[in-house]
Amino acid sequence: MKEIFLCKYGEIVLKGANQSYFESTLVKELKFRLRFFGRFTISHAQSTIYIEPLENPNGENDIEGAFSMLTRVFGIVAIERAACAEKNMEDISRVVREYIPQFLEGKKTFKVESKRADKRFPLKSPEISAQVGGLVLSLCHSVKVDVHNPDVTVKVEVREKYAYVSAGTVKGAGGLPISTNGNGLLLLSGGIDSPVAGYMMAKRGVKIQSLHFESFPYTSERAKQKVMELASLVSRYSGNMKVHVVSLTHIQEELVKNCDEEYFTLLLRRFMMTIAQRVAEKFDCLALITGESLGQVASQTIQAINVTNAAVTLPVFRPCIGMDKEEIVQIARKIETFETSIQPYEDCCTVFTPKHPRTKPVLEKVIEQEKKVDFDALVEEALTTLTTEYVQADF
Repeated sequence: MKEIFLCKYGEIVLKGANQSYFESTLVKELKFRLRFFGRFTISHAQSTIYIEPLENPNGENDIEGAFSMLTRVFGIVAIERAACAEKNMEDISRVVREYIPQFLEGKKTFKVESKRADKRFPLKSPEISAQVGGLVLSLCHSVKVDVHNPDVTVKVEVREKYAYVSAGTVKGAGGLPISTNGNGLLLLSGGIDSPVAGYMMAKRGVKIQSLHFESFPYTSERAKQKVMELASLVSRYSGNMKVHVVSLTHIQEELVKNCDEEYFTLLLRRFMMTIAQRVAEKFDCLALITGESLGQVASQTIQAINVTNAAVTLPVFRPCIGMDKEEIVQIARKIETFETSIQPYEDCCTVFTPKHPRTKPVLEKVIEQEKKVDFDALVEEALTTLTTEYVQADF
């Protein structure tokens, strides 16, 4: 029996004259990812992408792996595994008999939903549902019809080429296809918040690159490896990722020697943002992305955010800004970054942390502190430590 994937669009259908651009970008991304799972053909019509396995001379296609991967592709809101039937009730009934009972084992209730996209089909949708429902009841004696809250929804879609029979829809990742909203640079620490921020902006169609700040020898090589693991986990959604690394060691040492302790974190954040903007410009990123949540720590008050914003001209996206920690943790668990994030390896922001940081800083006073060091020279020196690694997504 021929089985295919039906992937349903979300926001793409609202794009009007630009819909074809979003469709073609999504199809291109799917073609790239599916090649890791075998041979498939892709077509699209009526707000649905059809993915059909082909004969593979190199071995069997990884159907389960491909299906799992599809749940992490932005731009798709729902995925169904469906069996193909010819567009007549005789063949549709045959496929229902052979394909559907496996999905009803151990279930108590079901309903049938039909969609007649091809209006040339002689039966209307309610008539298709009635016939298929009667057939299912004759095949599976332990189930009953429940049109309001069924355990399983059997679907029959009569479309242009085939009729498709399925039982169960899996929720997709939603959002917009990767790269349809340009490139963004994520400031990726080893914590819980920044991987979530990267995931959320990738969901809005941003192609993510990452920037990690290290402070060797105050931070370890294992801390850097932890960040690379986080980048790899996020890339399962966002696609292959460049990870840039810059050393802040000398900057932090200079701040400790020359500046008042209560300003360390704010000054460091301004250095980080300035360096991030330079890296973003070098690698064609149009915005910076951080995992900040308003009021979560001293450097994330409104006043502190204003001080760090003043260091850059690029827009700074903060998708976690209105979320509490539990909401962020829920997403981290969903994208499987949480367990890696809580590994006890320090990051640069935990080095030389002041006992009593400023929570309501005034920009002019921060700039006075900043003048105690050679800001521009330290930025240029830090940029000489820039290295870039390429993380290939493990879809």
